[in-house]
Amino acid sequence: MRIGFLQLRPRFGAVRENVRKAAAILGKVSDATIVLPELFNTGYLFRNEDELASLAETIPGGFTVSEMQKLAKRKRLNLIFGIAQKHRNTFYNSAVFVSSKGKVEVYQKVHLFDREKLFFTRGSSFKIVSAGDAKLGLLICFDWVFPEVSRALALGGAHILCHPSNLVLPYAQDAMKTRCIENRVFAITANRIGSEQRGAASLTFTGGSQIVNPMGEVLASASDRSESLRVIEIDIGDANNKNFTPNNHLFKDRVPSLYAALVRKRR
Repeated sequence: MRIGFLQLRPRFGAVRENVRKAAAILGKVSDATIVLPELFNTGYLFRNEDELASLAETIPGGFTVSEMQKLAKRKRLNLIFGIAQKHRNTFYNSAVFVSSKGKVEVYQKVHLFDREKLFFTRGSSFKIVSAGDAKLGLLICFDWVFPEVSRALALGGAHILCHPSNLVLPYAQDAMKTRCIENRVFAITANRIGSEQRGAASLTFTGGSQIVNPMGEVLASASDRSESLRVIEIDIGDANNKNFTPNNHLFKDRVPSLYAALVRKRR
């Protein structure tokens, strides 16, 4: 299976420009599953809800998803990318999966980071989607902090964690190596680069997009400065082996009743 990431430097508010640039780069590949950054089409630092409302899109039907559907079908790509979703009068920080046949599925970010809480509504469930024989678990940026997310996706059968991101903290990439080891899955983290300063708020994004295997080894990565498209070949069967030693199985050795008892005791 061919998988990859596209690391970008979006220009805030320039939706059509950002989408068309991504599509032009992705047009160079085919027959692959590619992850793009969180909010890749709009940029990240919304100043207020009115600004978010002017840039958010419905799913499906909005410009971004429509353009990515055309690309996915033309180049036989499975695409996972982050956008601001408008649903009635509510806004979500969402990851969209578009299959090579144009099927659309959505995950709405559960763990909102910092100022995201001012504008976005938290999602209420996690999402696993199919890309051929592979199961893809969707998470977005700050979801990495909560190991329960990756574990739940792995227990649900995910072979690959697909992680659109706008990372600003310096240790998320290393943490994703641990998520792979403790769940024996692959992970694709697609981050962005550059800085945004909007009003009094400013952020610098760390780049460092990467693909990690179930042993925690980095198979492909990008710098913190350059836009980058990387595509590699993997064997998803490597994510089916949950044996840590000949006598230890990552999931069968779990004792959920004891974990739950500890939580009840603390309460």
